[in-house]
Amino acid sequence: MDFQKQTAPTPATELRASDADRDRVADMLREALAEGRLTADEHAERVDGALHAKTVGELEVFIRDLPAAYQPPAAPTPPRPEPGAIPAAADANVVAVFSSAVRRGRWRAGRRLHAYAVFGTVEIDLSEAIFEYQHVVMKAVSVFGEVRIRVPENISLRGTGGGVLGKFEVSPLDSADSAAPVVYVDGWAVLGAVEARPRRGRTVSDILERVQDKVDRKLSRHLGR
Repeated sequence: MDFQKQTAPTPATELRASDADRDRVADMLREALAEGRLTADEHAERVDGALHAKTVGELEVFIRDLPAAYQPPAAPTPPRPEPGAIPAAADANVVAVFSSAVRRGRWRAGRRLHAYAVFGTVEIDLSEAIFEYQHVVMKAVSVFGEVRIRVPENISLRGTGGGVLGKFEVSPLDSADSAAPVVYVDGWAVLGAVEARPRRGRTVSDILERVQDKVDRKLSRHLGR
């Protein structure tokens, strides 16, 4: 009687590396260079090695001594809110028509934000924003323009959309904290670009702690008078 041979699953380190895997490692190496963890020569050598790596294990060699290689495992991302759970009306609109518009710094991110770039540029930076809700929906439309979105690196980021002779690119991000904010970017790029990605080095917890410190100092000065 013939039996089909049972083969053990291939270890993760022996899996063939994809272009996305190589890009991820290249991003880590670029950040390490910017932070001063690698010299220019070390960075160039490791990037060249990463681009020629064939397996996931070969890629890990180039980042195993960097903090970015030891990120905590991502928690399951909360499901997207049901239709109607988030109001259709935007809490804020950022519009650039033959111009530029920027929203950054300390501002309150509501549940919905709309961004429109028509022959212009819109920049939305959530790295110092105050998240009052866990789910934030952003509608981004670019027509012969560009919409750039930056988020803290310890939240979750999702995107749904496409490009018509343009580029719609959202870098998925998974937070290790299931209670962290989740930003959904929906939209289209028509002969333009929509891009959303994390801003390295910026986290929600650091921002909240810094704000609390400022509040405490102001309160201490007030009570000391």
